[in-house]
Amino acid sequence: MKLVEPIVGWQAEMAQIRRDIHAHPELAFEEVRTSDLVAELLESWGIPTHRGMGITGVVGIIHGNVKNGRAIGLRADMDALPMQEANTFAHASKHAGVMHACGHDGHTAMLLAAARYLAQHRDFAGTVYVIFQPAEEGFGGAKKMIDDGLFEQFPMEAVFGMHNWPGIAAGAFAVHDGPVMASSSTFEITIRGKGAHAAMPNLGNDPIMVAVQLAQSFQTVITREVDPLEPVVLSITQIHSGSADNIIPDDAIIRGTVRTFTEEAIDLIEKRMHEIATHTCQGMNCSVEFIFHRRYPPTINDSAEAAFCAEVLKDIVGAEAVQRNTAPSMGAEDFAFMLKEKPGCYVWIGNGHGDHRGSGHGLGPCMLHNSSYDFNDEVLPLGATYWVELARRRLAQPSGID
Repeated sequence: MKLVEPIVGWQAEMAQIRRDIHAHPELAFEEVRTSDLVAELLESWGIPTHRGMGITGVVGIIHGNVKNGRAIGLRADMDALPMQEANTFAHASKHAGVMHACGHDGHTAMLLAAARYLAQHRDFAGTVYVIFQPAEEGFGGAKKMIDDGLFEQFPMEAVFGMHNWPGIAAGAFAVHDGPVMASSSTFEITIRGKGAHAAMPNLGNDPIMVAVQLAQSFQTVITREVDPLEPVVLSITQIHSGSADNIIPDDAIIRGTVRTFTEEAIDLIEKRMHEIATHTCQGMNCSVEFIFHRRYPPTINDSAEAAFCAEVLKDIVGAEAVQRNTAPSMGAEDFAFMLKEKPGCYVWIGNGHGDHRGSGHGLGPCMLHNSSYDFNDEVLPLGATYWVELARRRLAQPSGID
């Protein structure tokens, strides 16, 4: 493994920063303390910063020794999750009901270390923008930054992201060609019927029976209309209706999520769900309100950029530690919005299997979005090294990667 000095020597300092962020988690668009810390550190290293993009976002501007009009972006997310931490070690969350259970504390620390090194060793041509993004966890902070002018104010030819991945060994990476993470869409269907006494159902229009019919019919879209080789998930996660055993209620609500790897699949599923809901309700004398919200598009790597990033990683950790056939995840990631605007690549850095956690961790596994999760500080220098080498080598390439 070829790690960059002096980043290796900063590991204890990086871990301290990471654990401080972990102990003070902040939810989407509330990352005030975190963004203050990020901006303070960047400015102390001589890096000009821009604040307020995406409400709490921070962008650092690092010019190389030759200004040639070229630039790339490196992105880390900063927000935490609304969940109670089960760990009791010293850096556990100090805020009840808020926890860094996805490793954004580690992502921020790795990019800070890379920014520090690049500011001290400007042996590259062009500009590196370090993007500290708020609100990844379901609130579309990436889109908010884009809407606020991220790519207009900071023109860049490519943008790159990284996420820790439990289950992949520490010291290893996964790089995907094409889809990495799925889209995330949610739906809410309100069925309005006519209430009645449960002993006299003929006097009402039962919305619960419609909900049951829809729950079954929606699955036929997946099994009979989507290509069997296309990974798609449609999960109904909530059905709410009724207040008593002997009352047929007036309405029922169905909620759930759809995950796909292509926009075409989302188009088909939304269209068919709407049609099925409309005609089923009409056929059973009920009305319907159909809401389908496309939250995040699929995260899709540019194949050329992915191949380039894989080569950078092979030179750092060796070819055997760079996984190229790892299955993508049905989870979602709002870095997808950035990859829709710019070519780039989103890689997974191994977080190990949980053995790095010391005493005081919860009983659960060290998995993402688990109350016993903790980022593996051993990989901080590795992630920072990847950012540095990627920036150096990408800006040394021709402006287009073929």
